[in-house]
Order: sequence, then structure tokens, then C-alpha cells
Amino acid sequence: MSGVTMEASSLLPILKKKLAFLSGGKDRRSGLILTIPLNSDQTSMEELSATLDYLLSIPSDKCKARGFTVIVDGRRSQWNIVKTVVLMLQNVIPAEVSLVCVVKPDEFWDKKVTHFCFWKEKDRLGFEVILVSANKLTRYIEPCQLTDDFGGSLDYDHSDWLNKRLVFEKFTKESTSLLDELTIINDSEKSASVDKDKSTDGALLPSFDPETVLQTGHELLSELQQRRFNGSEGGGGGQAAPAWCPMEEELLAQPQVMKLLDSLREQYTKYQELCRQRSKRAQLDEIHAKVMQVVNWLQGPGSELLKTQQTIGDSMRAAQALQQKHEEIESQHSEWFAVYVELNQQIAALLSAGEEEEVAELKALQQQLSDVCYQQASQLETRQNVLQAAHAFHSTTQELSQQLDGLLGMLCADVSPADGASIQQNLKLLEEKLQTVEAGLSSLRQKGTLVLEQMCGQSPWPLEEAESPPGEQQDNVQHVQAVMEEMELRKQRCEDMVDVRRLKMLQMVQLFKCEEDALQAVEWLGELLDALLKTHVRLGDDSQETRTMLDKHKKFVDVAQSTYDYGRQLLQATVVLCQSLRCTTRSSGDTLPRLNRVWKQFTVSADERQQRLELALNFHTMAEKVLQQERVEVDSLDEVDSSGRTLLDRLALPLIFPDGSEQFFGSPSETAATAEGVRERLLLIEERRLQLQEARLLHDEEDEEEVVNGLEGRLDVIGEELSEKEEQDEEEKEAEHQEEDLERATQDC
Repeated sequence: MSGVTMEASSLLPILKKKLAFLSGGKDRRSGLILTIPLNSDQTSMEELSATLDYLLSIPSDKCKARGFTVIVDGRRSQWNIVKTVVLMLQNVIPAEVSLVCVVKPDEFWDKKVTHFCFWKEKDRLGFEVILVSANKLTRYIEPCQLTDDFGGSLDYDHSDWLNKRLVFEKFTKESTSLLDELTIINDSEKSASVDKDKSTDGALLPSFDPETVLQTGHELLSELQQRRFNGSEGGGGGQAAPAWCPMEEELLAQPQVMKLLDSLREQYTKYQELCRQRSKRAQLDEIHAKVMQVVNWLQGPGSELLKTQQTIGDSMRAAQALQQKHEEIESQHSEWFAVYVELNQQIAALLSAGEEEEVAELKALQQQLSDVCYQQASQLETRQNVLQAAHAFHSTTQELSQQLDGLLGMLCADVSPADGASIQQNLKLLEEKLQTVEAGLSSLRQKGTLVLEQMCGQSPWPLEEAESPPGEQQDNVQHVQAVMEEMELRKQRCEDMVDVRRLKMLQMVQLFKCEEDALQAVEWLGELLDALLKTHVRLGDDSQETRTMLDKHKKFVDVAQSTYDYGRQLLQATVVLCQSLRCTTRSSGDTLPRLNRVWKQFTVSADERQQRLELALNFHTMAEKVLQQERVEVDSLDEVDSSGRTLLDRLALPLIFPDGSEQFFGSPSETAATAEGVRERLLLIEERRLQLQEARLLHDEEDEEEVVNGLEGRLDVIGEELSEKEEQDEEEKEAEHQEEDLERATQDC
């Protein structure tokens, strides 16, 4: 055999043909069993030789020393091929072969030929060759060491074995190469100096990824250990697993994998530590360079940018421009602050895992960086606060100036009296504008004070950098104070004008209020007149009710009198206010005549109502007195009858107003109902009169018939009058219904 290492990947097409294989079984001498399954016409001696060379390169020398038992399966092959294979074993593995078992087919070969042939070549071959059938193979090899092709119980999967072999060889090749590279890298680092350039750092990279190689090795080792564990679980029974593993250390070299993994882990750990140290040194140098870069910019260009920005502007637009400029400066600083945050995190991480000589340097860098950044950030924040306060101050100043201009324009405009509501609305708007101005001025004072405090509390620059003239700061303070004083004066002038305008508008409001109230008084008086004419119709059914109604009527008249007096006073007040405001009142030519006209109509109606109530009271009083007395004089009855008829005549008369118009109390039906009550009481008086006459007839029989006739005639007359009255009432009701229908039709049109 050649000393060149063979790899399964180079023989993969041949190995897949399974021309020969090591199943892992052993003979009674613990020698490995090599199986060669032959086919009738598919066996290539060159490929078989290459396969045998590869398989014999796998076991260790110790394992090879025990010898091999070769099983040549000739059941599907010819005798001359079997003979050729047996003779080839002499050339391939003559010293390692202990026994060759040729499994014969069921069709028996020529025994003499075969026996004579092997016997003849026995001394030259150097190993024993026996011809045996498959069922007799267990005489030489235990069944548990035979595969199922020969009736054994040993499991063997050629594809699985080949895949594992490929993985093992790949891992062995990569791990060996990686170990050599890592050893060279680690040894060279020990003898090299501390400072390395970037080209040297690039040479530190191995050809294979250590993590991937380690993972492959662990997976392979886990698979091997799993197979060994499963193989050692054998027990009794025909289908039980073998008592020892077919893929033990002789086949896949599990100790070799473990040894490679241990060595690889050791070298990789050293390599990681080496990379960590180099990375740490490079990181320290990089951090130092970045720290000095940040510090130099903040103390140089950054500070110069801030020192050139000290004004606060004289308007809101100027303040906005300054804020935009400051935002640009902040944007430039934010990039360096982001670098500071990143550097601070990196330094903190290094401090937590750094060595003693590195900690002092890192802390000094961190302190220097923090001091410079915090100082610059404080300057930026102070400047930003000043600009924000200045912008708010200028914005409030502009808003307050607009409010004062609006208030002044409203005060300069002439006030034309339209109505009380509009004047009241204008007065409310004026007060609201004044309150808005006062609130704006108060806000301006607060924001001006804040600006002054921000500017006075601004942190000073170092002496060597304090080139900003103090006069510029003083100009800012004087500008703020001047603006506040100017707004105070403008607001005071507007307040004086507001006081004058407020007095005038209050007088106008009072004028319109008096006019509105005077019109309201006219309407109230008209409503009282309307109520008097339409609802005050009844005269009472007895003296008590009539007397009560008379008292209510007097109170009703008193209410109307007070309403009239109130209207007169309001109209007098409008005259005074018009003189004060130098304007004419609309009510002087309209409201006063209306008020007087309504009052005269009410006076006429109230007097008539009172006279009718007094007549009714007199009538009811006399009638009740006559009806209650047992002996009544005829004159008394005549007087009551005359009073009742006078009252009926008064009810039928209309009211005649000063302008000549006529009006009746209530509707005709209501007037008829009132008159009906009077007639009913007159009937009672007539009945009383009849009673008296009957009493006299008892004393004077002679005049009885005459008296009776007179009474019947009188009763007939009264009956006729009542009938006529009822007919008249029905006609009035029909006329009233016709009037109502006419009014509805008119309204519908």
C-alpha cells in the first residue's frame, strides 16, 4: 500500500457501488470482517482493488495486527471471478488476511476443481481459504457478527456509513489544517512586537471558520457516541442489537475526533484571546483618536460658532432667523454629541472589563470628554433658552401691538345708535378687547422678565474667549425694557379713551333701554285694555260677588295707572339722555301719542266698567233686601225693577272712545249671558210682586178677579219678553258663528 492518504470523496462513485465493505463485525479472534459481495458481470477488479485499498487504510495498525476474515460472497458470481478475487487478496493484503470464507451458491460448483485449486495455491497464498455455504458460515463466525445477507443480526447501512465517513474525513482535514494555522498564528504573536499594522492583522485570519469546524466536530462526535450507546444496549433474542458497537474506534476513530476537538478548542481559545487583545489595543487607540477629535472640534469651531451668536433680534422674524441659525449650530453639535455618547458607552464597556493600567487612561479620557461636552451642551441650552424666550417676547409684543391697534381703531370709529342690543354688543366687545390687551400686557411683562433673567443668567465664556462685547448684551436689555415701556404707554392711552367711550355707550344703552321699556309699557297698557274689554264682562250673580269684582277692578285700574306712569317716566328719561348725547329720540313723535291714546281708551273703558259694576251692586243689594223681607212695599219692588232695567239698558250700550270708535265688552253671547242673569233676578222680583198681590186678594175678594187678570197679563208680557230675548240671543249666536267663520276664511286666505 502506498503511504498517500486516501479520501472517500475522491472514490465516492466507486464506494457507492458497495464492492466491499467493513460491516464492523468481528471473528472469534476479534479480527475485522471484510465482506466482498460479487456479482456475475459487474465487478471491476480495478475498482475493487481501489475499494480494498481505501477500506484497509481505515483501521489502526493494532486492529490490522489481529488479521482480517474475508467473506467473498460468490453466490451470484462465477467461479473464475471468485478465484481471481481470492488471488488478488494476496497482492492487496497478504499479511493481514487470516481466513477467506468463500460463500458458494446453491448450485454446487465442481468440488474437485475448486478444492484442488485452493489446495494447490495454499502455500503460495499465505492464508486459509474455505468454501462454505451461507447457512454454514456461522461455524466460523458468530451470527451476531454477520449481516442479514448471511442470516446474521448485525445491522449495516452502507449509505449511512459512507456519509459519516465523508463527514469524518472532511472534519479531519479541516480541523488539522485549522490547527496548524492557529498554532502558527499563536506562536508568531508571542515572538512579535506589540504594535501591528493592518496587513499583519489580515494575516491572522484562518482559512476555515473555527466555529463551523467545531460545530461539525461536535455533531460528528455526538453521532458516534449515540451509535455506540445504541449498540451497547444489546440483549437476548434473535433481533437484539449486538453487544458491541460496529462503528467503534477501529472504524471511525472516535478518540481521534475527540483529540482533534480538544486541540482545536485549546488553540481556538488562545486565538480568541489573541484577537481580543489586539482588538482591545486597536479599540483603545481608536477611542483616544476619536476623543481628541471631538474635544478639538468642540473647543475650536464649535465654540467659535456660539460666540458669534449673542443678539436676540428686534422682531419676531429676526428671532426666528436667529433660532434657525441656532438649530443649524445645534445640528452640527448633535453629530459630535452622538459620537460622544457612543464613545462614552465604549469606554464604560472597556472599564468594566479593562486591566489596571488601562483603567486610568480610560477614566482620564472619559473625564476630559465629559467636561468639554457638558460645558458646550450647557452653552447651547442657555442660548436656546434665551432665543426661545426672545421669540416668545417678540411674538407677544407683535400680538399686543395688533390688539392695541384694533382697540384704537374701534375707539376712533363713530358710534351710531342702531338699537340697544347692538350697542350692548359693542360695549361687550370693547370690554373684551380691553381685557385682552390687559392680559397681553401682563404676559408681555412676564416674558420680558424671563428674557432679562435668561440673558443675565447666561454662563460667561472663559476669559481668553470672552470677546463678545458687553455692550451688545446691554443693548439687548435696553431694547426689551424700551418695548415694555412703549406698550405700557399705549395701553394707558387706550384705557383713557375706553373710559370715555364706555360712558357714552352706557348712556346710549340706557337710552335704547328706556325707549324699549316705554314701548313695552304701551304694549302692556294695550294688553290691559284688551283684557278689560274681552274678559271683564260678568257683573256677578249676587251683591257679594259684585262687590268682590268691583274691588278687583279698582286694583286692575291701579296696575294700569302705574304702567302708564312708568311709561311717562321712561319717555321723560329718553328726552334727558337725547339731550346729553345730542341726538333725537324716535319715541318723542310716536311712543308718547300711542301711550296717551291707549291710556284714554283704557280710562273710558275702566270708568264704564266701574259704573256698570256699581249699578249691578245697587241692583243686587236692593233685590236681595226685597226678597229677604216678609212684607215689602210695592214701591220698593218698583224701584228694584227700575234699577234692573236701567242696568239692562246700560249693558246694551257700546263704549264710545275719544276718537269716535265704538267697542262692546266681550262677545255678544257673554253680554247676553250677563243680561240673562239680571232678567232672572227680575223674574224673582215679579214673583214676589205676585205673592204680595195674592195676599191682598185674600183681604179684598172684590178685587180678586181684576188682580188675577192683571197678574196674568203681566206674566204674559214677561213671558213674551223672555221669548223675544231668547230669539234675539239665538240670532246673535248665529251672527257670531258667521263672523267666526268669516275670520277663519280670511286667515286662510
